[in-house]
Parts: sequence; C-alpha cells; structure tokens
Amino acid sequence: MWTKEILGTDVYHLVSAFIIYSMLGWLVESIYMSFCNRKLTNRGFAKSPFCPIYGFGAVIGYIVLCPLRTDPVRLYLTGAVMATVFEFLVGKLMLRLFGEVWWDYNDKPCNYKGIVCLESTVAWGFYAVIIIVFLHSRVMAFIDSWSFSMGSKLCVLILAIVTVDYVIQLMHAFHIDLKEQKERLVDWYHDL
Repeated sequence: MWTKEILGTDVYHLVSAFIIYSMLGWLVESIYMSFCNRKLTNRGFAKSPFCPIYGFGAVIGYIVLCPLRTDPVRLYLTGAVMATVFEFLVGKLMLRLFGEVWWDYNDKPCNYKGIVCLESTVAWGFYAVIIIVFLHSRVMAFIDSWSFSMGSKLCVLILAIVTVDYVIQLMHAFHIDLKEQKERLVDWYHDL
C-alpha cells in the first residue's frame, strides 16, 4: 500500500506530507490566533495538534499547483482562488454536518457569509507560493531522512492517535454519550 503511486508520488510520501502539513497548519494558525486573542488558542477541532484541512489543502495544492512553480504570479493567483474555494466548500460542509463553521470571518472586510474573506484569500496565495517554491522540497527531504520502516510506523501511530481524538470530539459534537454506547454494546453482546 505505501509504495503505490498516486499522481507520481507514493502513498507513503503523500500520507507523511499530509501529517506534517496538518501539524504545521495547526501550529501556524494557533500561533496567529494566540497573538490575535492575546492568549493561547488551540485552533484545532480536537485536542491533538492537527488540522487536516491544512494537510489536505497543502497536498492537493502541491499536486495541482506544482506545474506553476516557475510562474509565481499564476501560482499565487491560482493558489489563492483554489484555497478559497476549498475553504468555502469545507465551511459549507461543516454547516451541513455540525450547524456551524469553526472559524468566523464576519468581522473581516470583504467576507462572504463569514466563511471566506479577502484577507484569507491573500494569505492563501502566499502560502501556495511558500509551499510550492520553498517548503515542499524540505518536507520531502525531512520525510526521506527517516527510514521507511520507522516513518511508516510513525505515520500509523500518529493517524491512530488523531483518529481516536477526532472520534471522541465528533461524539461530543454530535452529543453521543460514550457510556450509553458502551452499555448498548454490552447489551447487544449479552443478547447474542
């Protein structure tokens, strides 16, 4: 599974990059929001330092935008638009699933429904240039600095921890009582 290629990159490198970008995105956003709020702020949905929207955005963005790496203006504009559309779609999905979006741009100028705003669009363009031109090669070099065996085990461990964390937080978000579910499973088991 790890060595299967998707669009010219093996699954191991895609998953590893997804994890790194998810953690870097959480770190950058948490630092920025802590500065804005003047107090420590965890910008993740769950307890772990992980924002998958950044992991997906960076990996998909790299795959799509890599051919533009020699044209920084087109890279910037395409990255800004692409990330804004992605952010909007994720926001609409969150509204449908949870009844709320976990960010609010209503106080920002040039916002649309509080889900996207011009300030973020400008930032996404810069992030696209930074990731494609400067960061991604370093992320790949960091991934390659680990042995495949160690790296793949680390990926599985991190994804397992994040999955448990997200399942617990989703249960809270959907008001699912863990004790009640446990009792149902025990009753079901005894009925067998």
